[in-house]
Amino acid sequence: MAATKDPRPCSIADTLALVGEKYSLLVLREVCLGNGRFDQLVRNIGAPRDILATRLRRLVDAGVLTKRAYSERPQRFEYRPTQAGLELEPVLMTLMAWGDRHLRTDDDRPMVIEHICGNELVPVVTCRACGDPVRHEDLSAHPQAPGWTVTGPSAA
Repeated sequence: MAATKDPRPCSIADTLALVGEKYSLLVLREVCLGNGRFDQLVRNIGAPRDILATRLRRLVDAGVLTKRAYSERPQRFEYRPTQAGLELEPVLMTLMAWGDRHLRTDDDRPMVIEHICGNELVPVVTCRACGDPVRHEDLSAHPQAPGWTVTGPSAA
């Protein structure tokens, strides 16, 4: 089968175009942890300074982070998540939980997140309507993009 000129319209692909670049999710992790100063980000992420500056600029331009001066001389900035950035935090928690389950053992997890209730956070995706946990076998896709079906582009 020949490759399609235009790939499937997809919010996942659109989101990854923004936050899927190397270091972008780690920037968001650090900023959500309260480490929003450039030097903190460089130290905690290990990204080259020029690449980190590019990622920060892109996340600010996209409305995921805000940039605020905390020093005038020398001029220094701090980054904080916007509402859009905070909406990505559950994604980070779910990625962390997946990594803990599949890439680590119980005794080598680098961080545990505690919920306000006092218990360790174990993220679970649930249906907003019924509250049931989301399971693959309970889902069905309904493409909304014209000319697309679940299996790919519809015949012209």
